[in-house]
Amino acid sequence: MKSLINNIKKRPITILLLALPLTLIAELAGWSDLALFLLAALAIIPLAAYIGEATEALAAHTGPRLGALLNATLGNAAELIITIAAIRGGLLELVKASITGSILGNLLLVLGLAMVVGGVKHGLQKFDRVQAGRNAILLVLAVLALLIPSILSHSIGPDTSPKVEALSLGVAVIMITLYALGLLDAARAETSPLAHSLPKQEQAHWSKATALLVLALATAGIVWMSEVLVGVAEPAMESLGLSEFFLGIIFIPLIGNAAEHLVAVQMAGKNHMTLSVEIAVSSSLQIALLVAPLLVFISLVMGNPLQLIFNQFELLALIAGVLITALVSSDGESSWLEGAALLAVYLILGLAFFLMPG
Repeated sequence: MKSLINNIKKRPITILLLALPLTLIAELAGWSDLALFLLAALAIIPLAAYIGEATEALAAHTGPRLGALLNATLGNAAELIITIAAIRGGLLELVKASITGSILGNLLLVLGLAMVVGGVKHGLQKFDRVQAGRNAILLVLAVLALLIPSILSHSIGPDTSPKVEALSLGVAVIMITLYALGLLDAARAETSPLAHSLPKQEQAHWSKATALLVLALATAGIVWMSEVLVGVAEPAMESLGLSEFFLGIIFIPLIGNAAEHLVAVQMAGKNHMTLSVEIAVSSSLQIALLVAPLLVFISLVMGNPLQLIFNQFELLALIAGVLITALVSSDGESSWLEGAALLAVYLILGLAFFLMPG
């Protein structure tokens, strides 16, 4: 009991694990769909945190190079599991919106909060300008890979035509290939735009067996909670008056990456701005270059084909997000005002998405 209390004091997010048994009680007792939805969402937050901690612990045992590969591979496992459950439920628009929302959330919300917190506490902060330039180039390439099928597909045929599906599959193969090249870069260099590692004092001090056990249990928990979440998503959205699009672009990315978002902000508060930028950008790149193309193939196997075709609002938001992030990070310096600018763009986009019809 004492160790549990100490664990909660060290990681307050652990207390949200209480949502796991509450979700089971809610299912057995026939609670409302909204209650089930909120409990499942709360339970995913600490489970995603434990996946991240277990990955960092394994990385500490395997060395920096293999550790970078682990971080690059498992960095967005929670969101991948949630979106797979959504594909099974036929919520393809929610899946595409969550891809867009994850990229925007990392680039605008997380990076913005990190710059505000770090700027208020430490004033002008500096980070690796060269690395920021590499990040910006890869971000532009990743977003271009998402834009091209969306723009050109209408000239090729209907969204359900074999040619459009072939375009999505071809682009997905190229994106995964680019990601694989990024993994090769991560294996050969200490730093990579596709992976990050926390300072030793921030890592979980677990044995390899403990880390593997935690990773397996947390993954199983997220699979369960994702099925519950998706199963009641539509009635819960109706009761809240939210569209599937808003749920995917704002809500799903927040619960799937809340723990990682918090770490990025904490690192900025400790004056580790380079690490904060790496966390935000590497997560965005993983979503664009790995999660999105993987979902194309997974959806095909599951019989609910997902094309990389985004609506004009998502495309505009992606362009705006990448453009302002590249401009803000180009000088290798950040201030609280620049962070406030990123947050302002995120809030404006969020308001527009909230008011859009479903």
